[in-house]
Amino acid sequence: MHRLDQARDHVIGLYRIVIGFLFACHGLKTLFGLFGAKSTAAVGAWPGWWAAVIQLVCGALVCVGLGSRIAAVLGSGSMAYAYFVVHLPAALFPIQNGGELAAMFCWSLLLVAFIGPGRFALGNLAVRQRTSEPARARATA
Repeated sequence: MHRLDQARDHVIGLYRIVIGFLFACHGLKTLFGLFGAKSTAAVGAWPGWWAAVIQLVCGALVCVGLGSRIAAVLGSGSMAYAYFVVHLPAALFPIQNGGELAAMFCWSLLLVAFIGPGRFALGNLAVRQRTSEPARARATA
């Protein structure tokens, strides 16, 4: 066992929080013109407005760790769509077609979906409560 393995779940949790926060900020920027955005997406416009809604909702869920695997898969898929439909036609490589963020978010969120939320996830509280309820019931019986 490597000595860094002791911090694995904590680092995964922090990674999830940062990725989720950044993804949500990307959605906020597009939806509400925050963080120095030059424009916003028109309400209901395909695909920009819908992508921003996915970014905001999925990013927030991933950040807090509630339904994080499902939210990460949905967010990853939306970024794969963005890369292949919006960026790839312009050039092959992300550095040439402006798709670096789409590619990074796609793979980062896919990683969260596969490795799980790690520590500090609200979803872990619900699991802990469900597993401790039978123990409490046995103790009071």
